[in-house]
Amino acid sequence: MELKKGYTFDDVALVPQFNNVPSRTEPSLETWLTKNLKIEMPLLASNMDTVISEELADILIEAGSLPIFHRFTPFKQQEAWVKKYSGKTFISCGIQMQSIEEIRSLLDSGACGVCIDVAHGHSDRMFQFIEEIKRTHPNKEVIAGNVCTAMAYHDLVNAGADAVKVGVGPGAACTTRIVTGFGVPQFTAIYDCAEIAEKLRVPLIADGGIRTSRDVVLALAAGASTVMIGKLFALTRESAAPKKETKEGALIAKFRGQASADFQTEFYGGLKDKTVAEGIDFWAPVSGKAITLIEQLLGGVRSGLTYGGARNIKELQRKAEFISVTSSYTMESFPRPL
Repeated sequence: MELKKGYTFDDVALVPQFNNVPSRTEPSLETWLTKNLKIEMPLLASNMDTVISEELADILIEAGSLPIFHRFTPFKQQEAWVKKYSGKTFISCGIQMQSIEEIRSLLDSGACGVCIDVAHGHSDRMFQFIEEIKRTHPNKEVIAGNVCTAMAYHDLVNAGADAVKVGVGPGAACTTRIVTGFGVPQFTAIYDCAEIAEKLRVPLIADGGIRTSRDVVLALAAGASTVMIGKLFALTRESAAPKKETKEGALIAKFRGQASADFQTEFYGGLKDKTVAEGIDFWAPVSGKAITLIEQLLGGVRSGLTYGGARNIKELQRKAEFISVTSSYTMESFPRPL
């Protein structure tokens, strides 16, 4: 059996290209969120209960993105979010057919689309759910995921998805790969799906594994149209994450995976029969304001575009030349003051 090699963000680097972009402020960060909807910058906050909040939603909209609210809250609260951000927000759902009428109601109330969000999105039930939403709301945007193979991406698009979330297991609070043995390294997952996306022209969202602007640039260059970020946004002051002060006076925030025991205990009263947690929860220091995080990440992306000789994300992708690197590359890349 011949094994294909998979790469994480740490395993690759971009080769600098000839640059005729006179300023880092010149490149455009505009991108497609779905095949019918453009946004002004490529960053999305994860639709997780310890990430997205109304305060963070306001900041995202002002910065040129769109919020995607999570589904783990009563219908009335979701309805309030949709009415407040009418035409400027997505809602989320699973693939339980009994909830489809609520989803339709929220779409009718002003949501511009729905993110159908399950851990393993390559399934018959996902196809059926997409088709059922599109049957009654053909003009509403459907984001579907998560997947990590080109075939899965292709199948979701064929079912009617307007964007596909790519990433199984790379999240900071996810243990799916450790528990199950399944998952594709995130860079390879993006790169493989992007080869099909280039032909089908349906955007893919790189979901998970982002630690710095370097990872954002690599994900975009590999073919993602947008990048979804959980932990980094969760640790900002405006996130929905619970926060508290330590004895030393430092502010910390709680981030958790949707498959963590902590999350499932709160929402379902414990783990479902014969299942195990595929995520964790943890407390970490609050980093600062969300707008500061956004500016830092976008500043890195703008610099990355100039190193790639690109005036926009599509040109970055077209010119991208990757090389595989070793762990020594990472060591060589960091400052060494001593």
